[in-house]
Amino acid sequence: MTTPPHDGYIDIHAHFTAPATEDQSRRAWQAMLSRGIYLPEPFEWSLERTLDYLDRSGTAMQFLSNIPGDQDALRVSNDYGATIVARHPARFGLLAALPTDNPAAAVDEAVRGRELLAADGYAVTANYNGTHLGDETLLPLWEQLNEWGSVVFVHPDARRPPTLDHPAPLYEVAFETARTVFDMLFRRVFTLFPDITFVFAHCGGAFPALAGRVSLLGNEPWVPHGLPAQDLAHQMETIYVDTAATGFSSSLLPAAATLGADHLVYGSDWGAPCTTEDTAEANRNSLQHCGALTAAENATVRRRALDLFPLAARRLGTMPNTPG
Repeated sequence: MTTPPHDGYIDIHAHFTAPATEDQSRRAWQAMLSRGIYLPEPFEWSLERTLDYLDRSGTAMQFLSNIPGDQDALRVSNDYGATIVARHPARFGLLAALPTDNPAAAVDEAVRGRELLAADGYAVTANYNGTHLGDETLLPLWEQLNEWGSVVFVHPDARRPPTLDHPAPLYEVAFETARTVFDMLFRRVFTLFPDITFVFAHCGGAFPALAGRVSLLGNEPWVPHGLPAQDLAHQMETIYVDTAATGFSSSLLPAAATLGADHLVYGSDWGAPCTTEDTAEANRNSLQHCGALTAAENATVRRRALDLFPLAARRLGTMPNTPG
């Protein structure tokens, strides 16, 4: 049994993977190698190791997400994530993955996540099998999630091929996130669905650094479906970003300047194959000490996710843990 640390971090950006056979793990490893991600051995997520890290890092709760590219695997993963939360309700929350390349299936999985899996929110990929989140076919999904007042965590697809011989998780994910945010802004997704709380990974990628440029040029005559600066600013007031792998002044200052420090949420990226305990801790320590945020801002960033997930906050405060 593990006990959540008092006033510990609430981590909105943490990954897991469902149990796999040795052959499945090896094939997944070989696929990563083919994309230039040179892990020395197959990656396996461990619940026990994760609980140990939570205790040692002072993390009270992680919200788990995993978004396989195959719809059947996605459902299996959501089911497994729900069992983890059921066993450790005061240590974990579930962000149920949605297959956004199939809007009808995404709505069905959202309903299943809400009614059967007790998901705290949802996780989507910025570009899932070729479908971007601004695609008009997703309007029925956003309508449903807006009606529920859902939290939607947006993660880039790290399974992309290398760019200039550099693996996608290194920096290409930041540009994919920015493209997605701007596409959603120009399509007025945040205006049309104001009751969805969108949280973008990695300080929003390159989006905050480019927001000023788009504000300046977004409504020029040569821009199709222009976006006035005032409209842009109004939509950006609703966006949240997390601090995973971006707990540095060079990332935090643009994000805070663009969205406000009150829209930063702690994220660790724990459980991703490209995240080690050393990099997770280096990021967390930099977040605390780099000087981009005041002590008071840091204190609220580390716990802000509880404001977004009141049911999880209730579990954290009232429910005992069960043996793993």
